[in-house]
Amino acid sequence: MASPVLLCVGLSHREVPIAVREQVAVSADDLPEKLRRLKAIPGVREAFLVSTCNRLEIFSVADSRTVADDLLREVGPAGAPHAVVRSDDDALTHLFRVAASLDSMVVGEAQILGQIKDAHETAKLHGAAGAYFARLMAKAQSAAKRVRTETQIARGAVSVASVAVQLARKVLGNLAGRTVLLVGAGEMAQLAARELHQSSASELLVANRSSARAEEIAREVAGVAVNLAELPALLERADVVLCSTGAREPVVTHEMMVRALKARRYRPAFLIDLALPRNVEPSVNELENVYVYDMDDLERVAAGNRELREQEVARAEEIVREELAALRKADRERSAVPVLARLREHAHGVAKSEVERTLAQLAALDEKQKKAVQAMASAIVNKLLHGPTSRLREEQGGPLAEAAAELFGLAEGPGADPVANPVANPPEGEAADVLPISGRK
Repeated sequence: MASPVLLCVGLSHREVPIAVREQVAVSADDLPEKLRRLKAIPGVREAFLVSTCNRLEIFSVADSRTVADDLLREVGPAGAPHAVVRSDDDALTHLFRVAASLDSMVVGEAQILGQIKDAHETAKLHGAAGAYFARLMAKAQSAAKRVRTETQIARGAVSVASVAVQLARKVLGNLAGRTVLLVGAGEMAQLAARELHQSSASELLVANRSSARAEEIAREVAGVAVNLAELPALLERADVVLCSTGAREPVVTHEMMVRALKARRYRPAFLIDLALPRNVEPSVNELENVYVYDMDDLERVAAGNRELREQEVARAEEIVREELAALRKADRERSAVPVLARLREHAHGVAKSEVERTLAQLAALDEKQKKAVQAMASAIVNKLLHGPTSRLREEQGGPLAEAAAELFGLAEGPGADPVANPVANPPEGEAADVLPISGRK
């Protein structure tokens, strides 16, 4: 069996606008079925899928690169023409950079690592991810934690929510005396609520499908939980509206906002749409005195934050490279171990067979003499293998290990491929010792 290939197929805010991302996003309800379909693709050994406001990416361990064509189809017709296909070292590097928030809209934000961990855990729960990704994810998380503790990349605005609040201040000035409405009570809304709590807004309203969750956030930020069913009336009161619900259709419609504007006597309204698919109907932005900002608009604001932290980003990239190099080195060392063991086993097996055949012809030898012959044979094997063994350890496997396996016919069993990954399919519950990382581009 050939060594597996690590693949990443998908797109992010770097490749496509929000109008495309919202078409390919996978909801939490649809994720189990999507994972089942990915795992059922011929040649896919493991897979997990990351779907956030800013990216849809499928990571897979597969038998060959041709599997990428099937993964592209799972991205969907709207996204496939724009999708990026990465393999082996490129895919691994991308996973580490995404986990470390170096590929995020807001570089340094903490949410993406949690989102990737959740995506991996969900894939494990549904039988799509196993030993390979367990080890890769552990290493990626370690790199991400080093980036957060050894750099100041997280200083300043460190989430999309905080960028949104910054933008509200920039457009409206001081938020003191303003009424702010949060529509949705997920993690993004909670982060925004905390930022707004510090901005001196006179009234902070929290509306959510679950009243208990709305009350929980409202208590934390000294706000008021309100009924989501009263949204039309709430839009009449609110100067700033942050939307982050999981609704598949717009929550704030053009017609709803027209009525709200009349009731407000056309006082300016500022809407920030943090959701994917979008919660605010795009045509709302065409209304006079209504300012709507979606995730793509926030990306442009976030670009300024990245420029302010260029030195920290450079150090973070260096940490990622260090962690990747350590992982590759460990994998090369692991790849040499099975070959070394099989080489020694093969050589000592040949020596033992020849010693037994020779001793059978020298029946007059006493026990001491027999042991001397056995020791001589073992010493010859050890001296002959000393050089090759040292070289294999120094080179940490790789091409030399494959060459040794080929030259000495060190297949693991009848018909086995001597250069194949010896743990391509480890027993359930065991971590794979060698990962599909070869440095190929």
